[in-house]
Amino acid sequence: MSDDPETARQIEELAADDRPLLVLDVDDVVLEFIRPFPHFLKSRGFGLTLASFRLTGNIAETASGRLIEQQEVSELLGEFFDAQADWQSITDGAAEALSTLGGRAEIVLLTAMPHKHRAVRRAHLDALGLPYPLLTTEMAKGPAVAKLCGKKGRPVVFVDDQPSNLASVQSSVADAHLVHLMADNSLRAFLPPAADGVIVVEDWRDAAPKIAAALGL
Repeated sequence: MSDDPETARQIEELAADDRPLLVLDVDDVVLEFIRPFPHFLKSRGFGLTLASFRLTGNIAETASGRLIEQQEVSELLGEFFDAQADWQSITDGAAEALSTLGGRAEIVLLTAMPHKHRAVRRAHLDALGLPYPLLTTEMAKGPAVAKLCGKKGRPVVFVDDQPSNLASVQSSVADAHLVHLMADNSLRAFLPPAADGVIVVEDWRDAAPKIAAALGL
């Protein structure tokens, strides 16, 4: 896996910090995604039927019933991210947990989205009272987390709803503590059991003490 050069540039802009490191995904970890997204799709003439843990193959044009292809899914996601301030709210318990953890740990948000949406997401997070540094990546998350860790040897926790991202970080940062958190736990039915070494949590109230313990706080 290789670095995303723009992500690397964003990381280089961060202020030096030697506190324990907490890296968080955004969609369905810090901000709601899978709950508001169907309402957005309906407003655009599409419907979402979750028959598997993926968007492509599960979005259909309402008028015709036609399942849309990856390119159209990407375009709709782009529209959603442009308008995210109208649709995405904070996941339950996230603001309180991060406020508690943020005084003792460095919190960095790492979101897999096209870099062109970073400014809109930054503004939305600020408006919601979530001032933590935001990194975007268009490639695997593992190399980005490895670069964030540097050579400091500090404790690291990575939280994501996507098993593929957890696996990426596990392969890049051997000693990272991995937490699987999903804003909508009903989607777990589509996933295999969590990989060895992954801490599965029900929500932020469940996650916060486990993250604190893993970070040594």
